[in-house]
Amino acid sequence: MAYFDSASSVPLHPVARQALLAALDEGWADPARLHREGRRARMLLDAARETAAEAAGCRPDELVFTSSGTRAVYDGMAGALAGRRRAGRHLLVSAVEHSCVLQSAAAHAADGGTVEEVGVDRTGRVDAGRYAGALRADTALACLQSANHEVGTEQPVAEVAEACRDAGVPLLVDAAQSLAWGPVDGGWSLLTASAHKWGGPPGAGLLAVRKGVRFAPRGPADERESGRAPGFPDIPAVLAAAASLRAVRQEAEGEAARLRALVDRIRARVPELVPDVEVVGDPVRRLPHLVTFSCLYVDGEALLHGLDRRGFSVSSGSSCTASTLVPSHVLRAMGVLSEGNVRVSLPAGTAAEDVERFLAVLPETVGEVRGRLGAPLPGEEPAGPAGAGRGAAGAASVAGPDAASPAPPGVPAPERAGADRPGADGAPAERAPAERAEPAGGAAPETAGAEGPGAEEPALTVDALGRRCPIPVIELAKVIGDVPDGALVAVLADDEAARLDIPAWCAMRNQEYAGERPAEHGAVYLVRRRA
Repeated sequence: MAYFDSASSVPLHPVARQALLAALDEGWADPARLHREGRRARMLLDAARETAAEAAGCRPDELVFTSSGTRAVYDGMAGALAGRRRAGRHLLVSAVEHSCVLQSAAAHAADGGTVEEVGVDRTGRVDAGRYAGALRADTALACLQSANHEVGTEQPVAEVAEACRDAGVPLLVDAAQSLAWGPVDGGWSLLTASAHKWGGPPGAGLLAVRKGVRFAPRGPADERESGRAPGFPDIPAVLAAAASLRAVRQEAEGEAARLRALVDRIRARVPELVPDVEVVGDPVRRLPHLVTFSCLYVDGEALLHGLDRRGFSVSSGSSCTASTLVPSHVLRAMGVLSEGNVRVSLPAGTAAEDVERFLAVLPETVGEVRGRLGAPLPGEEPAGPAGAGRGAAGAASVAGPDAASPAPPGVPAPERAGADRPGADGAPAERAPAERAEPAGGAAPETAGAEGPGAEEPALTVDALGRRCPIPVIELAKVIGDVPDGALVAVLADDEAARLDIPAWCAMRNQEYAGERPAEHGAVYLVRRRA
């Protein structure tokens, strides 16, 4: 089995294992005590702190160990916001921060603070000038990750840190994904990281707070870890975390160059081997070991299971692989295709042969998923005569404007054949086999629609209510060729991913995305055919 998910977690480094086992015998005592065992434990804790501080680029007395990287983010943000409460309650974050940063921001907003998100470009990168322009007189804290956890794009931390320093605003940097590869450049004020990202044990994180930063720890505090991480320290875990960080740093330069070459190979070959793929993230300013791509007409969960059966462990930001059933906030902020999303993050030591095996099985795996979903094959778009290509499992119903039943509120098309509503338990009701009426010939007439009198009526409406992406996109692809050039096709969908994937499909197919209209259930997405 090839493990290609190191951005989630890395197996325990041999150095970490050795340090952990040794510290279990030597570092079990209370480091706050003056007896021999306590002094030995204190020496181990101080050594771990010095090692981690050197890697982080700070002083040992500026760094404390926490129970996780998430805990470090929570405590760091809460302490910095509380320490600067007199300056204001405005919090600035990027739209692609890790969920723990956004969750902390939501808690701050719920407590009466204000939160502002700075958007990113299609590579997932923040514009430093735009970020600097969002700083305000009442900004208490700014947050920016060093590199994105989903697409690998590196952020302009040094430029943003300079702007924050000029504005007198502390900058918290989440360095969980990048610290193993090198220190974070720039004059950051607070820094967080998580040990299991570089081969340390789970349950160990670090929080660095520069001297001079106003910081007020929240919650009960004791005398340990400068009051910033109360409780008995897990000395074996933090010693293993520090030892493994030093070890991976010593190997980082050579391993980064080797993995970057393998990732470049994946970035180049995947679009050649698999039709309709969008490789996302910055191609140059990125982490060396991570690449993300999205496959049109593919269910992400099915693709991950297919790759798992073939011996590859990868992850995904597709909505169908998440418990929330919404697309990744990172992909959404970037405005890129989310369906069939695959994140490949290579651990240290990955063999080139494993990458070649992955490239060999990927086309077949994607093809199998597309076949099960009834996706159009390359060259089959635009769709043929009405009714062609139907009958796939979960297919949406499609109707033209000549059908008899009236449109539901908010849907500009006059009819949606075979529409259903969720059952009593909230699950989609069973749907009859999909049927499709012939679209009206000629240009769609101007009739009253969702936008009021004079709104253009779609020539065809795809009812994809209760169907998760990629089904709405697949059904759109099947019917777009059945309407005249310049006519509208409406897609009625209640899957949040459709808001991202239908515009992305339009960009990939050179069709015009005409916008979104509200509907009683879900939303109506309008696409204008361009021959």
